[in-house]
Amino acid sequence: MALEAKFMEMGAGDILRCAQEHKAAGWRFVQLLCTNTDDGIDVQYSYMKDQLIENWTVKGVSKEDHLPSITGEFLAAFVFENESHDLFGVQIDNIAIDFGGRFYDLAMAEPMTVISPEQKAAREKAAKIAAAKAAKEQQAAAGAPAAGADADLEAKLAGMDPEKAAKVRAAMAAKAKKDVAGKAASADAELEAKLAGMDPEKAAKVRAAMEAKKARAAAQQETEGKGE
Repeated sequence: MALEAKFMEMGAGDILRCAQEHKAAGWRFVQLLCTNTDDGIDVQYSYMKDQLIENWTVKGVSKEDHLPSITGEFLAAFVFENESHDLFGVQIDNIAIDFGGRFYDLAMAEPMTVISPEQKAAREKAAKIAAAKAAKEQQAAAGAPAAGADADLEAKLAGMDPEKAAKVRAAMAAKAKKDVAGKAASADAELEAKLAGMDPEKAAKVRAAMEAKKARAAAQQETEGKGE
């Protein structure tokens, strides 16, 4: 008969009850396995009977959480519980044989919870992309397609090398400035074409009015600059 494995989830409050029920039913304890995840530590308890292995997992355990020891039911679990504490920082209460954090002689505390710079960068990148995606969805719901396009672009830039992203933003800013200048020049050329077709005296008055408007705008901008 082939070995069969089942995988189930449970809450931290179910750990002791699960161990007691398996002990009473004649199961044997196999292992306690910890896995470091973005949401915390996944703690998996495995029990075996005949050709069946049941794996019960408590997901997202934090360092502030306290789990009950199962050594009252399965004494052999003290090895795994001390290991989970020393390597992952999982708090387990009332271990029958508790080494108090000295089961391993380690250079650093909880080494299995330490992430590499590459993992950290990948997580930060994923967080930025998720934030940009959320902003895009929010803006789309509010009916702002242009803003949504900006959010989409920001999501792409967030996934780039920071130096490359900075160059792209600089190029985009330069293009936007050039486009504005081009539109202004085009508007001026169009206006000049219209003025050329007017009565010279009327055209002169329009030019004078435009120059006065520009002067007022420049004065207002200068005043606001001093106010800041």
